[in-house]
Amino acid sequence: MNIELLTLSELIEVSGEEGNFSVKVRRKPRYVDMGKCIACGVCAEKCPKKVPDEYNVGTAKRKAIFIKYGQTVPLKYAIDPAACLYMSRGKCRACEKFCPTGAIMLNDKEQILTFNVGSIILSPGYRPFDPSVYEFYGYKRLPDVVTSLEYERLLSAGGPNMGHLMRPSDGREPEKVAWVQCVGSREIHRSGNGYCSSVCCMYAIKQALVTKEHLAGRESEQTIFCMDIRSPNKEFERYHEDARARNVRFIRSRPHSIDPGKNDTGVSITYATVGGTLVTEEFDMVVLSIGMGASADAKKLSEITGIELDPYGFARTVAFDPAATSRKGIYAAGGFMAPKAIPRAVTEASAAAAEASRSLSAAKGTLTKQKEYRPERDIAAEEPRIGVFVCSCGMNIAGVVDVKELAEYARSLPHVVFVENNLFTCSTDTQNLIAEKIKEFKANRIVIAACTPRTHEPLFQDTMREAGLNAHLLEMANIRNQNSWVHQSDPVKATEKAKDQIRMALAKAALNVPIESLQVEVVQKALVIGGGLAGMNAALALADQGFETLIVEKSDRLGGNAWHLNETWKGRKVRPQLETVISRVENHKNIEVLKRAEVRSASGSVGRFESDIEVDGTVRRVKYGAAVIAVGAREYEPTEYLYGTDGRVMTHLQLEARLRNGVEDFKKANSVAFIQCVGSREPERMYCSRVCCTHSVQSAIQLKELNPEMDIYILNREMRTYGMREDLYRKARELGVIFIRYYRDRKPDVFTEGNDLCIRAFDPILLRPLKIFADYLILASAIVPYDNQAIIELFRCGHNEDGFLNEAHPKLRPVDMSVEGLFLAGLCNYPKPIDEAVAQGKAAAARANVILSKTVMQLDPIKSYVTDRCDGCALCLDVCPYSAIALEEYEKDGWKHRRIKTDKALCKGCGLCAATCPKRGVLVHGFTHDQLEAQVNTLLDVI
Repeated sequence: MNIELLTLSELIEVSGEEGNFSVKVRRKPRYVDMGKCIACGVCAEKCPKKVPDEYNVGTAKRKAIFIKYGQTVPLKYAIDPAACLYMSRGKCRACEKFCPTGAIMLNDKEQILTFNVGSIILSPGYRPFDPSVYEFYGYKRLPDVVTSLEYERLLSAGGPNMGHLMRPSDGREPEKVAWVQCVGSREIHRSGNGYCSSVCCMYAIKQALVTKEHLAGRESEQTIFCMDIRSPNKEFERYHEDARARNVRFIRSRPHSIDPGKNDTGVSITYATVGGTLVTEEFDMVVLSIGMGASADAKKLSEITGIELDPYGFARTVAFDPAATSRKGIYAAGGFMAPKAIPRAVTEASAAAAEASRSLSAAKGTLTKQKEYRPERDIAAEEPRIGVFVCSCGMNIAGVVDVKELAEYARSLPHVVFVENNLFTCSTDTQNLIAEKIKEFKANRIVIAACTPRTHEPLFQDTMREAGLNAHLLEMANIRNQNSWVHQSDPVKATEKAKDQIRMALAKAALNVPIESLQVEVVQKALVIGGGLAGMNAALALADQGFETLIVEKSDRLGGNAWHLNETWKGRKVRPQLETVISRVENHKNIEVLKRAEVRSASGSVGRFESDIEVDGTVRRVKYGAAVIAVGAREYEPTEYLYGTDGRVMTHLQLEARLRNGVEDFKKANSVAFIQCVGSREPERMYCSRVCCTHSVQSAIQLKELNPEMDIYILNREMRTYGMREDLYRKARELGVIFIRYYRDRKPDVFTEGNDLCIRAFDPILLRPLKIFADYLILASAIVPYDNQAIIELFRCGHNEDGFLNEAHPKLRPVDMSVEGLFLAGLCNYPKPIDEAVAQGKAAAARANVILSKTVMQLDPIKSYVTDRCDGCALCLDVCPYSAIALEEYEKDGWKHRRIKTDKALCKGCGLCAATCPKRGVLVHGFTHDQLEAQVNTLLDVI
């Protein structure tokens, strides 16, 4: 599909239906062409109009034309029409006259554009809460009270202080910083935001630890004022515990006032302890951890599109179709659905893409255009002619490294035919400049001294191809991440280091040779391992795209853990929905289901895997291009709290089963107790199981509604009803459910007295022991992974220390696995509720669709290759983490010899084989011994 980007635009009308929507968009005047703007500053320098300064961390605005974006992304300039002399009086146009790239477009007009589309995805984001409504917090009145977003900019290397942490009042380093949680969240009186914003606890902990690192070597103190610390995501609890171990203070209190500190610098906070004592404490700064509100345009957007919103202004969705809005064909993603962290937002975006593509499947590929490149120039007979581009990256690099001196130094080095210093080498105009300079100077290699190749190397390689050079004749020197960002305090040495980096890059570039691209034919079939909700939804999304999909389920029925659940957290019955999904799967023409089946072998690589599958004792060989692993998890079986010895003690799932079979016993009960974190958040399982708090609260509400006179107690370490689930927590309290906090070192004690089931606990508010008589005790048991060792070994999957399968990157690739072509979904990745499992299944399918939609797949050519010096010693076989090397025999001169062969699709170019081989029998394209030695030698020559 084609992508067309419309900036400064808004949706104004939607008509039609799924598969045939007519969409009208208002494109506002741009005034500045962001593709041409190089942020040189000439326009701002020439602008004669002054406007009042305004304090806004990370934004500079002093004239009619001002810096639009922060320094961690390319700087661009924008025009303020209200301040512009030409727009208000028809005079001036100095910026347009002096702009060297013609980026100023003062006469640009508003346009109404109409598009025909098959599906619509709404992702307008969220609105940061404005804490000004809480006058007692002193925001905008006290300079040393800032929001979490403003503090994030103060910490940033590209922020207003270039990463030097200084408090706004006097520029001093804040040695004692406090964070106040739930500002604009979990509060219905002023903000009206009764929900939890989900992300605030973790970003406060992150900011506290980063602050500690900024002030390393000095005494500093970080304090977080909180009601609960909510760290229910993967690896979050370990991060939380690490913060405690590093002496970040956590105080359970919601401060009621923040006053000026001594001499109007710093602040004074008054708060009540858990025991009720009032305390006043001085801090250098206070950070208000602000919540996330619905987008300011959400209501207008809902009226235009005809979708429903929830009471807080977020898009209304359901658990079994979490990306779908109330209008068919229109989907939602990200912060528009509810507050959430980045991994969930990215996952839901892929899920929305999977859903939106269903109605587009018939037109798949009809609008696709293949980019054409000029023929590649043969440089085999040419001497190295290297062009160098030194990037200032705004002030990210130029604020530390002397880029002018660096450019002059590069001109003196061997093989260099030209050097350019650019404000942003990644900008569109610089890509054009690179191509022009290659042609002008007949350059055959390029060195770019800029930021990380991880994000920008593909862009520059594409420019090389457009200029007629092989993409791998490019070399990058990372003078930002590996230099300016880590040596801000010593610009002189940072500049000298940058010279070393340039020199090393040039030494390697001189030896760079063209590398041929690799490709593999794709088997356009999918394998899904696991037939729970995540796996079934992945299969349906793939099958609806026309791909044959095979589900392998080890049990005798589809559905997994969902069979044990009665309702979603929003109160919808699970079984009818589950049965509908199973029926769709079993009757889909593109889906084959194998029950009582297991994968016994796996070979091949992305695009062309093969596996043996055993079904009722019979082995079947299958080929597939991509696989989704969704093998689920199970409920922890407790060994504590009399579980297994007293029938009145049960787990969550056992409670669900009892309620399904009849509620009469519970109607007669006088008292029911829940104990949270049973098996979770323990040294052997240092993670939160995510769903338990919500399930206990939901069950407590159900029991209260059965018998309002019933006493219900929930003994908890923290209530983690994140997001909109906070409404359930509040409802439970209103119904009279009693919540009692306990600590890991002072757990409840469960025992019997005669026929009575008793719980002894300590109430930290009453400061006294409690004895609770309960008719039933429900244990909120952990979710633990199955023994996935066989899957891990077959597919070479990564996993964490708890046994959950790992994603390739928690934020950027949350459903991809480290092995290309493999994806994961559901509980095998981490505990999650139904809506998140379904979304992850659909997201995995969307990612697999990228591979399966191709008949031929291009591979990264940075791979290992065998030389004639290989003698078959096989040392490299033992160290290859991807099983990409095999041993083969061949005959030469009548003698049998051994040597290795490499699988280009499996190889990741990590270089372990080359580092292990004692005879240079295996090397890696682009990183040969000669190239690496040249880099080291040029450094040693100077030393």
